[in-house]
Amino acid sequence: MSSEVMHKVSEQRSRNMSAIKSKNTKPEIAVRKLLHSMGYRFRLHRKDLPGSPDIVLPKYKTVIFVHGCFWHRHENCKYASIPKTRKEFWESKFKANVKRDKEIQEKIKNIGWQSVVIWECQIKDEKFLNKLISNFL
Repeated sequence: MSSEVMHKVSEQRSRNMSAIKSKNTKPEIAVRKLLHSMGYRFRLHRKDLPGSPDIVLPKYKTVIFVHGCFWHRHENCKYASIPKTRKEFWESKFKANVKRDKEIQEKIKNIGWQSVVIWECQIKDEKFLNKLISNFL
């Protein structure tokens, strides 16, 4: 590829990545709607808890992280692909994300709370999601 084409690809990727939201994503909203329909009440993105969890259920001392399969590296998931360009950069970034996720999980546990991770790909299966939520609450 010529340097001009690579530059255009890089610009496009940059635009795509900058458009990705970290809060109020479609998967997160889907989980919130399900929780609400099940009668659970919750808070969002509490900054006083490690990792500012997506959903906080204070009554149950439980937090829910709704993770994107790509960014948080859901094992054996088809959505956890690695971009073809700048592989070293992406692998380093993903490794740091996974490390940070583990550290946050440990901090949550150490303050006496439990955490649940719901993966983006799991949201499509409402029965599975219902069962997952019921097992933790």
